[in-house]
Amino acid sequence: MTRTRRPSVADLSRAVAQAVPAREAIVHRSLRRTYGELQDRVERLAGLLAARGLGAHRERAELQGHESGQDHLALYLHNGPEYPEANLAAFAARVAPFNVNYRYTAAELHKLLADGRPAAIVYHAAFAPTLAQVLGSLETEPLLLQVADDSGNPLLPGALDYEQSLATAPRDWPTPASDPDDLYVIYTGGTTGMPKGTLWGQHDIWRAVIGGAAFPANVTADQVGAAAAAGPGRRILGAAPFMHGAGGWQMLGTLLSGGLLAIPDVVHRLDAAGLCVLIERERLDSVALIGEAFARPVAEELERNSYDLSSVRAVTVGGGATSPGTKERLLAALGEQAVLADGAGSTETGRVIQGDLAPGEKAEPGVFTLLPRACVLDFARRRMLEPGEEEIGWLAARAPLPFGYLDDPAKSEATFPVVAGERVAVPGDLAQLRGDGKLVLRGREAMTINSGGEKIFAEEVERALLTHPAVGDVLVLGRPSERWGQEVVALVRLDEQADDEELRGRAAEQIARYKLPKAFVRVLEIRRSPAGKADYAWARSALAAVAEGKS
Repeated sequence: MTRTRRPSVADLSRAVAQAVPAREAIVHRSLRRTYGELQDRVERLAGLLAARGLGAHRERAELQGHESGQDHLALYLHNGPEYPEANLAAFAARVAPFNVNYRYTAAELHKLLADGRPAAIVYHAAFAPTLAQVLGSLETEPLLLQVADDSGNPLLPGALDYEQSLATAPRDWPTPASDPDDLYVIYTGGTTGMPKGTLWGQHDIWRAVIGGAAFPANVTADQVGAAAAAGPGRRILGAAPFMHGAGGWQMLGTLLSGGLLAIPDVVHRLDAAGLCVLIERERLDSVALIGEAFARPVAEELERNSYDLSSVRAVTVGGGATSPGTKERLLAALGEQAVLADGAGSTETGRVIQGDLAPGEKAEPGVFTLLPRACVLDFARRRMLEPGEEEIGWLAARAPLPFGYLDDPAKSEATFPVVAGERVAVPGDLAQLRGDGKLVLRGREAMTINSGGEKIFAEEVERALLTHPAVGDVLVLGRPSERWGQEVVALVRLDEQADDEELRGRAAEQIARYKLPKAFVRVLEIRRSPAGKADYAWARSALAAVAEGKS
């Protein structure tokens, strides 16, 4: 049957599975699962949710942008086959899935779940002890589906075993027809405050971020399925955490286009050697890495050991600063066939700027090309800037956009204003348009340091410091100063010895001297989330400890 309405993600998932049922969809350790097998499990889990009464209770047309009329399902999981299964099953049952950062403490998890109000939680057994500390304080008792893992933790009281539930769930339990405006909820990283639930419509997120832009606006789900069947599909490394926006989008984009999603054996930490072995074994052609934290260890592994990675055609880095030297090392190790794309965006926009680098080229730090949905607003947010205007403004995105933030009308209005008659997303990144149309990304407003009346962008200083070969990772902050108001301080993880003046001297080749750190704090590791996002609360505590003479 030809579907003429805008397709939902659930429509697309079913159409692709029908078009390529025997093609492999997911590889993880010894498991190899076809699209037909994947969709069978998706439908079984969707039926289980529907049989429990979970689904949509108010339609999108009845709701304001910050409201949800659906039940929610929390995905509290490491990367694994269960993540896309539960994600797609929620869509099929008209339940809105949302991501949970598995590094959260019990206190942080409580805040997130209290905000997200899950009617069901799918979680790995390793997280059962933390979840158990939170469940009693939630307003409602969610359905618990526990995924067995190497932890050996027993089922929580009242929880169902995930695999047993799927094995006994009926394949033909009636599920409602999905709607293209059914929600996909993505919680922001929360690096500078409490994470916010961003409410995307399924069709809009597909059009904006996960593959729909390649098709005409009136494309049907069956046509997308036919396109998947027409080619072999991309073979993609699923190393970026699925609980992070970019990792989740890559996961869904792979499975909605008929590609192969190869999930590394080790999912709780970065295993650079394991990634290289997987890429070689499965002949993967696309690799996504999270900033310097992922890219440098992989580059070092490729330089230490020999792998046949000639299948790789595209490498993307994002989610954090990646030094020009690391990008160049990666490309040199991979060979002439690969290109590298350094992209940036946010939960509210998806990737909207990108910088491509071919073998032998030199990277220009912080400089990007605008993708079709990107624009730059003036600082007052009244108009869109033209190339060559000197003003530092706001990186923004045009439609498709989220509806708003869950239960936060004021923040929704502030982040999604109407400018010159057009609704845009302004997540808080400062940028400047050059005369050649290229964009210079300055960094998050919240991370801007005001020192002696001069604005200093922390990410610009970080990029400059990363050019020194001794700097393995860096995080730049402002701290109070009697003389300057604020002064620049850098937390650095060094891979080899270097004194402060060496570090300042290298950075001074890239940035003005007033931007240089007044002090360096050496740490064993920069704390980051699995998605590469910096832990600023930890960083401020580390600076405070130094000021108090504790370290």
